[in-house]
Amino acid sequence: MHRDALEPVRSYRTRGERLLIGLMTGTSADATDAVLVRVTGDGLAATHEVLGELERPLEDALRDEVLAIAGAPTIEPERMMRLEVELAEVYAEAVEAVCAQAGVAVRDVTAIGSHGQTVRHIPRAAGQGRAYSLQLGSPATLAERTGVTVVSDFRRRDTDAGGEGAPLVPIADWWLFRSPSESRVLLNLGGMANVTWLPKGGSLADVLAFDTGPGNSVLDGLVRIGTRGLARHDEAGGLAASGRAHAGLVEELLADPFFAAPPPRSTGREHFGERYAERLFELGDSMGLSLEDLLATGVELTAVSIARALRDFVAPHGRVDALYASGGGVRNMTLMTAIRMHLGDVRVERLDVLGVSSGIKEALAFAFLAHLTLSGAPGNVPGATGARHPVVLGSVTPGGRA
Repeated sequence: MHRDALEPVRSYRTRGERLLIGLMTGTSADATDAVLVRVTGDGLAATHEVLGELERPLEDALRDEVLAIAGAPTIEPERMMRLEVELAEVYAEAVEAVCAQAGVAVRDVTAIGSHGQTVRHIPRAAGQGRAYSLQLGSPATLAERTGVTVVSDFRRRDTDAGGEGAPLVPIADWWLFRSPSESRVLLNLGGMANVTWLPKGGSLADVLAFDTGPGNSVLDGLVRIGTRGLARHDEAGGLAASGRAHAGLVEELLADPFFAAPPPRSTGREHFGERYAERLFELGDSMGLSLEDLLATGVELTAVSIARALRDFVAPHGRVDALYASGGGVRNMTLMTAIRMHLGDVRVERLDVLGVSSGIKEALAFAFLAHLTLSGAPGNVPGATGARHPVVLGSVTPGGRA
């Protein structure tokens, strides 16, 4: 007798509790974030308990291949196919590790929400009115290695509904962090930076979210170029702290039309990636700027673009009482200091003060998005992505074995 591989999907809504794993590798491609959660309840009314969380750095060779493919104007299909399977094997190892950490058997996990690794994101403005987004990390390989149902490819349904396919985290931000007494901004400092505004006491329809521009991508690119690959990032922002930002160059960079475009908007490494960093490095070199000065300039670009985005696109809708930052960029003390300076009276904190580790928020969001998918509930926020209507996100790959 064959096992019913779709049983976890069919019975999902009738279960009182489910164990879900969220997996995320961001545009920086520096690590796999994994979180194991117990989810109780249905749809947006669900509650959660984190049972385990971890961050596993990608090996240098794998990260280099991700960045090479993400930045390549053309690519052999075989090379991309190999990378998709390699990433899925890494994700399977992360699943096993986070389950071991929590003392949970992999076979007891109901489903995995796997974002995958973005290697190309084309916003509507660059795609002649239609957005395109590609994430690698074979869900079939992940389901085969773990025996667990996988929800993946979250962005495509939103782009098919006319949206940007990003940002997708706002519904989880509202689920986790809305407040009856404080208007909050959730800032994610990944390769790109994005914000979610949660007005005090607001409904999901009141949420505003969009990409502000570069987060760590330009800074990491400058470090790799300036050190000829000997370093991957500016540890704690130490190099930037010893440099001096070039104010004129910052303003020139902020003249990029992206920063003036109103939401809904999204961006990616295609705009603010390795080639952008290379052009900036060459320009800075011609101006006699040191690597430290260029990194200080990059920090200022990121901080000012965030502050101006909040001023231009959030302030007209309401006030911001506090900003809570997550993602790898929170470890860059120089960047965090610059953000605090440019936001003035707005209180700036790490997300950890709200009870969620700043490094795993997005992995937790994709566990929740998998929950919504298996609940038959929409996962996008049309006001954030620009989609014509709410849609159920993702594709479902059955786990189990016959």
